[in-house]
Amino acid sequence: QVQLVESGGGSVQAGGSLRLSCAASGYTYSRSSKMGWFRQAPGKEREGVAAFYNGVGATYYADSVKGRFTISRDYAKNTLYLQMNSLKPEDTAMYYCAADQRVGGSWWVPLNYQIWGQGTQVTVSS
Repeated sequence: QVQLVESGGGSVQAGGSLRLSCAASGYTYSRSSKMGWFRQAPGKEREGVAAFYNGVGATYYADSVKGRFTISRDYAKNTLYLQMNSLKPEDTAMYYCAADQRVGGSWWVPLNYQIWGQGTQVTVSS
């Protein structure tokens, strides 16, 4: 059974940091075409935060998180990470990891990912 399990969410004050993890079971990240992090705040659409393309070794970030968030992966541990620094109240959302083996597709579009975690809540207070 393929499963992605996020952890590391929580409540922090503005300016703080969190590191999200997404452990895979029944699935191998190294075989992914792309891996990404998304977030969804109440009443808003799910939006792409960061992604990594295996084929070209490229990383992508939403403008709103550039310079503050870093996506990384550890293939030995089969885990995807999102380091979040200088957190802002507007970063408050449910965060999801996702992966896909298909080549192509815009990294920020949720429909381009077939495998999803259940989400972890991040709350940033001012």
